[in-house]
Amino acid sequence: MRTLISTAFVSLDGVMEAPGGESGYRNAGWTFKDVEFLPEAFELKGQEQKDAAAMLLGRASYEAFSPVWPGMAEFGEYKELPKYVVSTTLAEDALVSDWGPTTILRSLDDVAALKETEGGPVIVHGSIALNHALSDAGLIDRYHLLVFPLLLGAGKRLFSSADLDARKLELVDHAVYANGVQKQVFDVVRGA
Repeated sequence: MRTLISTAFVSLDGVMEAPGGESGYRNAGWTFKDVEFLPEAFELKGQEQKDAAAMLLGRASYEAFSPVWPGMAEFGEYKELPKYVVSTTLAEDALVSDWGPTTILRSLDDVAALKETEGGPVIVHGSIALNHALSDAGLIDRYHLLVFPLLLGAGKRLFSSADLDARKLELVDHAVYANGVQKQVFDVVRGA
């Protein structure tokens, strides 16, 4: 069984929208313009690339990343990694050809079936709506969070507002950096 890992940049108040500067959000680019850059605070991202065996994305994140990431050296480890895009609307002919093998999954049942296959961790980048659906369905096994010392107020959040039973998380790794960024790695506790 594969581990499904949600990785996110998140503000202290839970916003994960437009951390890299995507247009349309008032505070776009908040990870770079509002907090001092320290390479050690981002080591988790490099480790994720080395450890991931596949990437899972929602349609909007795929459409945002696929024209840019294939040519970026800092995402080189992801180039040939198998990618899975969860979408009911994305057409096969909309997939880019220079970013490794890509499969469209049409439902959360398809994601659950992917988790049952052999192989290493599957990592979810961005994909706010997908994160909500995966979490609500109990499909996420681990969270890799870089929490920034910012309150952004309005914005799309990592966790949905669905009325669910409490879920216990176990902190398995953490660090605090001089710029105030906190690394928080949580495993989802099953059967609790």
